[in-house]
Formats: sequence, C-alpha cells, structure tokens
Amino acid sequence: MRYVHVMLRGRVQGVGYRAWSARAAEAQGLTGFVRNRRDGAVEAVFAGPDAVVAAMLDACRAGPPGARVDDMLVHEVSDTALAAGGRDRFAVLETL
Repeated sequence: MRYVHVMLRGRVQGVGYRAWSARAAEAQGLTGFVRNRRDGAVEAVFAGPDAVVAAMLDACRAGPPGARVDDMLVHEVSDTALAAGGRDRFAVLETL
C-alpha cells in the first residue's frame, strides 16, 4: 500500500476538482479524502496499490476541465494520514 498527501495550487477551486477527484479515486478503488483549503488550495490523501496511486497522481496534474494545476506537492505519508476521513472509502471533506 502507498499513502500520499497532495497539495494542489492553481485554478483548483470552483471547477469541480473535489468531485472529479473523488469520482476518479473511487473508480480506481482508492481510499482517502479530498477537501478545499481556505487558502485556495485543494488537499488530498490517496491510499492504495502503488501503480494505482501513481496513475491518480498523473491524473491530478491535469485535473478536470477548467482546472489549471500550477503546483502539486506530493509527500509520502503513513496510514495515519487517513485519520481525517476516508479509511474505508474515498470521502469529500468540508473546507479546512
């Protein structure tokens, strides 16, 4: 299992990025969460097999139509990163 924490900046709010990433993650069988940040970023944690997480990260670089990802920070984390939500499924959390 691979666990990654992702921070995305650019035009990532107001374009359906959270809903898009949740659908994509669920379709690939990933667990974790996504949420908007008050500073305009989108934060996500993806958990699953290495190859599936890597494919999700590639997809996140482009995002949904209308999005523009200017910066994407990815950090390997442990399963404790799922504590905010998304241990059993992929969740869309409230803005933090």
